[in-house]
Amino acid sequence: MKWSEIDGQTCSIARALSEVGDRWTMLLLREAFLRTRRFGDFVERTGAARNLVADRLQKLVDAEILERRAYQQNPERHEYRLTEKGRDLYPVMMSLVRWGDRWHDDGSGRPVEHIHRGCGHVMHAEPVCSECGESLDPHEVEVRAGPGMDPTSFARR
Repeated sequence: MKWSEIDGQTCSIARALSEVGDRWTMLLLREAFLRTRRFGDFVERTGAARNLVADRLQKLVDAEILERRAYQQNPERHEYRLTEKGRDLYPVMMSLVRWGDRWHDDGSGRPVEHIHRGCGHVMHAEPVCSECGESLDPHEVEVRAGPGMDPTSFARR
């Protein structure tokens, strides 16, 4: 299977990766969550080549994860803003932060702290069950075919 065909799989992870599954896209999303809005700032803050940033931003716009908004008319200039679909990636980004803080610590601690404005504490992402609030452990989660999938085609791997 070619990478360009991954969105055709009956798998939510594969479909999501078809839109956000490369390092430059994830770094652009990091910047969008840090309130970077303008093309030149994306280039500067990610260190990516201008053509690469232009390509990935356009893909995020096409996927309706970002939207372009004019902020100047003459000459016309645009900024990029997260859509609702884009903002829904926040838990994913925070989970990557937590994983990176744990497994890629160079001994100097977290490079960035996230403070929850509601309580004022430094926090980290904690995946919990949407129904009972209990922390998630992969050994305590069962996977089965969803309502739109033939149960006989879903084999436990």
